[in-house]
Amino acid sequence: MADDYYQILGVDRTASEEAIKKSYRKLARKYHPDVNPNNKASEEKFKQLGNAFEVLSDPKKRKLYDEFGEDAEKIGFDEKKAEAYRQYRAAASRGGAGGIPYGGEDFDLGDLFNDLFGGRRGGAGAGAGPGGFDPNEVFGGRGRRRPPMGPERGNDLSTQVRVTLGEAVTGAERALSVTRPNRGGTGPDETSRLTVKIPAGVQTGSKVRLAGQGAPGLRGGPPGDLFIETEVMEHPLVRREGDDLHLDLPVTVSEAMFGAEVRVPTFQGEVTVKVPPGSQTARQMRLKGRGVPSLKGGAAGDLYLHLQVKVPDADTPETRAAAEALSKAYREDVRRELTL
Repeated sequence: MADDYYQILGVDRTASEEAIKKSYRKLARKYHPDVNPNNKASEEKFKQLGNAFEVLSDPKKRKLYDEFGEDAEKIGFDEKKAEAYRQYRAAASRGGAGGIPYGGEDFDLGDLFNDLFGGRRGGAGAGAGPGGFDPNEVFGGRGRRRPPMGPERGNDLSTQVRVTLGEAVTGAERALSVTRPNRGGTGPDETSRLTVKIPAGVQTGSKVRLAGQGAPGLRGGPPGDLFIETEVMEHPLVRREGDDLHLDLPVTVSEAMFGAEVRVPTFQGEVTVKVPPGSQTARQMRLKGRGVPSLKGGAAGDLYLHLQVKVPDADTPETRAAAEALSKAYREDVRRELTL
């Protein structure tokens, strides 16, 4: 639906000629290309204002526009075609949408217009009025229409792939079997194999578009696209929150007490991190940029390490002796602030 000319000029449908002219001049000054250099939006708005003013400032054009809306432009603001349009609408209201009686038979809109304009029924040019006017275009396809004969773009296709969290971080490749309709529209479908690159940073619901890998076009038209929707599987150890990753890092009692350098696996390879002395369980450490790359091209997320102090689980004389010695190192009750 085209934009309403009255709305473009910012006036009511009952506005006077002077009010239309005044509003046009005000808006034209505001959106003039000289006032807004290199501004495509203002340039387009200025063109719309000009088109709207050209119609609404002409009493004859405005009358037809008020009666037919955007269809008035399709008939070229021609009064003879407008009269044919009125007769068609009157016939349509009597005959219904399924088939309009004309001369005792179902008819083609082109036949009606050729008769109204004194043309021949059938033959070359049937279906188009004077000046190349096509009634089927104006009336939105009511009546019998010839099927489109030009090139048509093929349909888009879609499929799904599952990737691991590690593949979502680093990117991956998948071999897919894609079934497409036969190019001619008949016969069995065609199946082919594609190797698809899944970019780093995808998440569940992300779509990868492969241009031209969809269904073939018709009559020489271009093919559609293939859309691949990804599903990222959960990892048993790593949690994902947006582009950030979270990993519980076990450390020994002595590593937590006195500090240590420990090796940590990441999806980009192992790194060495320093555990600060006196670390407690749940202490958080951040590895910047070791999270998930951004699909939008921004900075990658981070990897957060959550320390988990692990005590020995073996019940031996040695562990009992170590635990008794360690208990003497506590200078106060560790639960002194635990109140409800």
